[in-house]
Amino acid sequence: MPTLADFPHWFMAGVAVSLGLAFGSFLNVVIYRLPLGKSLVHPGSTCPACGKAIRAYDNIPVLGWLLLRGRARCCGTRISVRYPLVELCGGLLAWAVLDRVVLALPPTTVWWVGLGSFSVHLALGLGLVAAAFIDLEHMYLPDGITVGGAVLGLVSVPLRPDMTFVDAGLGAALGFLIVWLPFDVGYRALRGRTGMGLGDAKLAMLAGAWFGWPGAVFALLGGAIQGTVVAIGVFAARGRIDEPEAVRREREELQQRIDAAEGEERLALERERDADPIGHEPEAGLGKARLAFGPFLALGTLEFMLFGEAITHEYLWLVLG
Repeated sequence: MPTLADFPHWFMAGVAVSLGLAFGSFLNVVIYRLPLGKSLVHPGSTCPACGKAIRAYDNIPVLGWLLLRGRARCCGTRISVRYPLVELCGGLLAWAVLDRVVLALPPTTVWWVGLGSFSVHLALGLGLVAAAFIDLEHMYLPDGITVGGAVLGLVSVPLRPDMTFVDAGLGAALGFLIVWLPFDVGYRALRGRTGMGLGDAKLAMLAGAWFGWPGAVFALLGGAIQGTVVAIGVFAARGRIDEPEAVRREREELQQRIDAAEGEERLALERERDADPIGHEPEAGLGKARLAFGPFLALGTLEFMLFGEAITHEYLWLVLG
């Protein structure tokens, strides 16, 4: 049976990057439609501005956007640079998974094990990229990505020789608890409201399911450090940290529903608003500003996926003893 050593590197890299670019293109559909509750498969790719179907040759990852000079062929509407950026992330991520995860396996590994490892790790990476972009725009992390990713981490343990089901299960539990207990239960007891959404706890649970408790701890601590640096940098440059436009719009729509409702329906909507960490406008000041934490948790998880061995042996054990 063929092994990884039987395939030339250029062939594996070409296939991996091509798949990553293609899935990156689909990822744009996920990022746009999932928060809106729309189907991910029907209809096919359409222009968000005029609704016309996008032709296949205009949908080539990265190249299509460049040839169109960032404007839709059908109506001339400007296409966000996010689209080629996400596609490029997919291609680079696939190359990184091949180089750091698959080719780290023994050369005698049979081809289907290498393909399985590539597939599940690429799925994890793409899910984290989608979660990061959705959270940046909506400050919301879909269960389909966080919980679904954690389940994939648990069932794919046999493809990760350095993990056991016990490690994955305990890591998932710890990942959830280290966010939920202090930032939901504890913060609610002190301030009367949650400090972080359950989506962040579920994303930390995902990190633990894949990489055990070291992965969950690094995702939280590494994400917190990187998030703090970014927050200070943005605040220093702009004097404020603005909420995403979509979040403000969704809050205004909820308030309009509350104003139009009466009786028990109004009380239920008000409870929904008050239970939401972003249900009210943020107070002024750096300490009160809201910055989506999901992208930094996702970044920490990706960093551990690609450099986990070095992080564990050279840094994490040094810090934790």
